[in-house]
Amino acid sequence: MTEEPGNARPTAPVSKRKAAAARGGARRLGVEDWTDAALAVLLRDGVAAITIAKVCDELGVTKGSFYWHFDGIDQLLETTAQFWCADHNDAARGFKDLDELPVQERLARMGALLTGERVWQVELAVRDWARTNAKVAEAVKALDQRIFHTLSKTLIELGFSAEQAEMRAGLMCFAGIGFVHGNQNLPVPTEDQRREFFRFITSTEPPA
Repeated sequence: MTEEPGNARPTAPVSKRKAAAARGGARRLGVEDWTDAALAVLLRDGVAAITIAKVCDELGVTKGSFYWHFDGIDQLLETTAQFWCADHNDAARGFKDLDELPVQERLARMGALLTGERVWQVELAVRDWARTNAKVAEAVKALDQRIFHTLSKTLIELGFSAEQAEMRAGLMCFAGIGFVHGNQNLPVPTEDQRREFFRFITSTEPPA
């Protein structure tokens, strides 16, 4: 049986069964291919549409290939959520090499990522899973703490004390989580509004 070719890992599988079968070369699909396919289905059709048949069709393979990696759809969903939150997925999330950016650019990048449609859609679904799945909840907790520590470190670089940095980083994290849950009901912040928010939260001047 032939499956997707390629040397570099795609950001998200987009092929259907016929397209995958038509391409030459072969490699065995890995777990990340399956989690990417599940994310692609989630973003296009919603979490309820993630079925074994749908994900197999996304990759252009049979169910036998699925059961080589997973016992069932619940295990795939759990693995997908854990993968999305894991630190090795920071490149896909856009967090890779943040430490190499100047602090203001670092904050701007995180703000832009937060309001990106792909991010909030997946984050919302994963956080919903976390309410009923302890393993997913642990993965979400680890992600939140990693973002919190990145923000705290950035604020310390700006000259804030550790106490002030943690307080402000906490406010920024709560604002981000609130955006994930409220963005469909409230206006999405513009780039200028995000910049003003970060200016406000990082200001050392007393309020007027």
